[in-house]
Amino acid sequence: MRRIALSLGDPNGIGPEIVLKALEALQGEDRLRVTVFGAPAVLERAAAATGLQALLPRVDLRPAGELPVTSARWGEVNADAGASAIASATAALQACRAGEFDAVVAGPHHETAIAQAGIPFSGYPSLVARVCGQPEGSVFLLLVGGGLRIVHVTLHESVATALARITPELIVAATQAGVRGCRMLGVAQPRIALFGINPHASEGTLFGPEDEQRVVPAARQLRAQGLDLTGPQGADVLLAGRSHDLYVAMLHDQGHIPVKLLAPQAASAISIGADVLLASTGHGSAMDIAGTGTARPDALLRSLRLLAGLSRD
Repeated sequence: MRRIALSLGDPNGIGPEIVLKALEALQGEDRLRVTVFGAPAVLERAAAATGLQALLPRVDLRPAGELPVTSARWGEVNADAGASAIASATAALQACRAGEFDAVVAGPHHETAIAQAGIPFSGYPSLVARVCGQPEGSVFLLLVGGGLRIVHVTLHESVATALARITPELIVAATQAGVRGCRMLGVAQPRIALFGINPHASEGTLFGPEDEQRVVPAARQLRAQGLDLTGPQGADVLLAGRSHDLYVAMLHDQGHIPVKLLAPQAASAISIGADVLLASTGHGSAMDIAGTGTARPDALLRSLRLLAGLSRD
């Protein structure tokens, strides 16, 4: 049996609602035990909005990330809600590090709310790194959905900042983390495709020196490690072929757009590279429909099943 710690995400978004709907869908699944980390009042409010009050007595709940009543308003972006999301995810990660759980699944967060709380944050990989005492650049995001697995060398930052950070060493580290993620998902020897930075991977140096200076040396190192690797080539060409198990994206949109196009509202986002495994949804907190009872739990269910070993992608 796999033990999963599940945090609610932003309490003013759809996180609490889809947590309850996912737990309802998993009833009777004896290979998975889920403990929810979050504020009891938040879960009760979500149960009232979804008509799932009867499920509450069966929820294994650990209080974390209490939300003041004055800040508990569906669809509102505020600092207290952002702090609550981080507190509940942090508590889940710490419990997992202590050996109580096998993995963590986190509900969707809202980055503006977290920023309003004054908490440094650039996605769940940064939080995982901080809780585990690692440099932020050592934990990477692997998006899984639509038949694709795409690991990201850089994530939530400006293109200028991302380009300044990309080095052969960072590309190698992201690819190695992606390979470990693939093996966790049951792909022992993944075929890897390495995206270029510039269009057409710069066509030599026609569109700039970046690929020749940074991606080509990384590809050389990775092949020397015995990995089955193609590239660097243009992301469009590699994705059109759909013949690889793992794609390595240099920039956020290179990886997010194809996965979200093929798996809208159904992708999983896995933070890899630390001693704790965390997955979340590939979508946000959907403030526009929060509290309406209409949110679908597909992506959260996918993440729970992935980390429980009940699904490969």
